[in-house]
Amino acid sequence: THCERWRTWSDIIVGPGGSEFGDENWVVEYASYTIIALALAITSSILTIKLTASTRFVTRKDSGVLGPSFENDTDETKEVAQQGAAPRKVLYFASGSGIPEIKTILSGFVIHGYLGGMTLFTKSVGLALSVASGLSLGKEGPFVHIASCVGNIVSRFFKKYENNEGKRREILSAAAAAGVAVAFGAPIGGVLFSLEEVSYFFPPKVMWRSFWCAMIAAVTLRFLDPFGTGKLVLFQVTYDKDWHAFELVPFLFLGVFGGVYGAYFSKLNYRWSRDVRNGTWLKTHPVSEVILVTLVTSALCFLNWYTRMGGTELVYNLFAECRPGEYHEGLCISPEKNNPGPIVSAIAVALVVKGLLTIVTFGIKLPAGIFIPSLGVGACMGRIVGIGMQWLQWNHPQWSVFEVCGDEKKCVIPGIYAMVGAAATLSGVTRTTVSLAVIMFELTNSLSYVVPIMLAVLVGKTVADAIEPKGIYDLVITLAQLPYLDHKQEYLWGAYQITDIADRSVPVIQSDQENTVKSLFDKLQEAVSTGIVEGFPLITDDRKVIGYIGTNELEHALAQVADDPDAECQFRRAQTRRQSFDATSFTSSMNEDGLGFRDPFDFSLYMNRAPLCVPSHAPLELVQQMFVKLGARHIIITDAKGAYFGVIDKKTWIAFLGELEEKHS
Repeated sequence: THCERWRTWSDIIVGPGGSEFGDENWVVEYASYTIIALALAITSSILTIKLTASTRFVTRKDSGVLGPSFENDTDETKEVAQQGAAPRKVLYFASGSGIPEIKTILSGFVIHGYLGGMTLFTKSVGLALSVASGLSLGKEGPFVHIASCVGNIVSRFFKKYENNEGKRREILSAAAAAGVAVAFGAPIGGVLFSLEEVSYFFPPKVMWRSFWCAMIAAVTLRFLDPFGTGKLVLFQVTYDKDWHAFELVPFLFLGVFGGVYGAYFSKLNYRWSRDVRNGTWLKTHPVSEVILVTLVTSALCFLNWYTRMGGTELVYNLFAECRPGEYHEGLCISPEKNNPGPIVSAIAVALVVKGLLTIVTFGIKLPAGIFIPSLGVGACMGRIVGIGMQWLQWNHPQWSVFEVCGDEKKCVIPGIYAMVGAAATLSGVTRTTVSLAVIMFELTNSLSYVVPIMLAVLVGKTVADAIEPKGIYDLVITLAQLPYLDHKQEYLWGAYQITDIADRSVPVIQSDQENTVKSLFDKLQEAVSTGIVEGFPLITDDRKVIGYIGTNELEHALAQVADDPDAECQFRRAQTRRQSFDATSFTSSMNEDGLGFRDPFDFSLYMNRAPLCVPSHAPLELVQQMFVKLGARHIIITDAKGAYFGVIDKKTWIAFLGELEEKHS
């Protein structure tokens, strides 16, 4: 409905009547559109860069023990650290969609601060600003990140989850499902999306808990009714007509289009990010990139009515069914005025502009999702095909393929084609299948279009996989060098052996020798300065492995005894004795082991006394399965006699797999 009190910027600046020629009105509207878009986008980018920039990505967590505790004794160590320090990668926690990073966290890697309160605030505020700026991005993907932040913060209030990384990841899986449920009003689709795309480990108990969480999120959204329409999302639509068999051919075509677009979008966005965004001066001037992209977006989008719309509004109008008296921004044509040329041309321009802008927009340093732009491009193509089929049916009803229509003028519904095209394109970009199909069912409140949507989604994914094996999220993981191990991929190991990969330069701690607080501190400082070492194997004089201690654990242990640098620290091997499990014997055994009244210089409590060990002659597939199925972060390699040989950590293994892929490709 038209709002009579609405005033445009030209009415305010030039006057209600405008100028005599009308050019001033257009210039004022254009300038106002651009200035507001720039202000919103720049504010969002500055918030993202200033509040969530982090260099902890390849280093350890900050701690007092690595501060000035031994500043008078570590000049030599500091010099070594400065010479061997690796350049730290800057990660902006609130930028992008967050789904690749959530996948990495759920696979077992820790990114300190990525799910914290500051990230939640910045992502929420920045997302509202970036979406309002009119850039070619969406808000649905970042909802997964926002929901995961909420889940992580809430889990800190319960010791059961705070002290158990595995339990906390279960909450994050459920939170991801809730995020998708809120974004699309699809609780079942949210659970399946968490299972198919995000989660690394998804047992049945996590599934029903995720379903419960997604259901509560959807019900809460329904009661809040943020749009005042009674719908969970703006582009939720319903159709009262069924599809016909002859429409399977255009549906198949839309599936092929979605796969081709998704594959080439992923390729071009990856190359733009690698060669332009990270290979030129834009790498050190992220705000300048946001300004340039916003200027280009404003210049191109203002000229076309459909590109000027918000992404969600555009998708809704493209999905909508044309009922009597409805206009839907000129997308509805009638048999009496069946000249689709101007409408098709405008939609085609919107398709090209949106497609190109999304390539350069996804990845800039502000919160941005990929769902809505992909749905918009696919919906544009689907609407064009639907209007074309509708025009053919109106002008050539005598064709045999249209016999089932008879004299019915609403035989072909372009909105269904838009929905099918959108599903195919999003499948081609993200490579999701089952969850995407269910989300589309929930959006339309109908199962009548199961076959068209499933056909388009499967064809889109198949075509996209044939052109580019990796989806956009996997390419972002590759580009950002996130330590994510793809458990779905198989490898040909060739003649490689474990000894070719094991790192023999990892520093070790000799448990039988004297280890003072000062010497352990020096060893820790030298190791973490490289940003590579994550822990130390503990071995005896005869090179037998008795345990493993991580850098964070050693750091914490040293912090407890930092006031006595010359004191000796102990690492005791595990005791092999049988004990009963009643409460009395358990308490007494704790006291016997010294756990009830623990010596602070006994670091045995902080070490892993049973690290994963693999003999050097074992097959590489065994190492792969241990990393994938056990979620191991490091594996110790022993020789044929059981003596220590080296270490393979997760990052080293992923780098090896990357080289293996390049070699075979």
